[in-house]
Amino acid sequence: MTTTSFDFPGRWVEGAGLVLGPSLMLAGVLLRAGFDGFFPEQLAAFAENPVLMTASYGTFAVGNVLLWPAVIALVRRVWAVRPRWALWGGVMVMSGLFARSFHSGVSHLAFQLVDVQGVEAARRAVADSYGAFHPFHPLSPAIFFGWIVLAVGAWRAGVLGIARSVALASMSALPIGVLKGTGPMSVVATLGLCAALVPLGIGVLRNGPAPRWWAYPLALGVGAAAVFLGTVG
Repeated sequence: MTTTSFDFPGRWVEGAGLVLGPSLMLAGVLLRAGFDGFFPEQLAAFAENPVLMTASYGTFAVGNVLLWPAVIALVRRVWAVRPRWALWGGVMVMSGLFARSFHSGVSHLAFQLVDVQGVEAARRAVADSYGAFHPFHPLSPAIFFGWIVLAVGAWRAGVLGIARSVALASMSALPIGVLKGTGPMSVVATLGLCAALVPLGIGVLRNGPAPRWWAYPLALGVGAAAVFLGTVG
């Protein structure tokens, strides 16, 4: 039986995730930096600035999703030297990314309640249900410790230097949960993520041939079709 091995998800997906994931999360954090970080004020901010807050939370959510190939790219490089650190750091961080995606969905629903029922009704609904159990909630602590474990592994494996490893570990300070606004540690954490991963992503993208010319319009066409189908479906 012949087994074919390949590096999933590939250089271009990994490179794009390493560059775009951190950058979009930082952009999302900065877009809502002018509002108080607690959920009643976040709902009020959406009522006053729906386009800005939608852009902020949407950009952050997309950046979070794009981190999965970034994490895989880092784990594969750490694995070659420090497999245990790569395994546990990668599993914990990926689990935490799922939890953040779940929280992004709840935040989106809360904003729709503002549109449909008003700020006060949305505030009561969120307040009364805050802390309700869901199977994803136990994953939240994983991302706090996961970034530290992965950062230590990246440093010990020589994938990242000490400064960029510390920057990566600072992501453990990024608040997790529903309707989390921007505080000082949110900016520090996402800036640290950019400092740790974006240079690695640029190096990954440069380390090989460019895509064929038709790959660019194809990617744009597929993306536009996905947006259209998701909107009308």
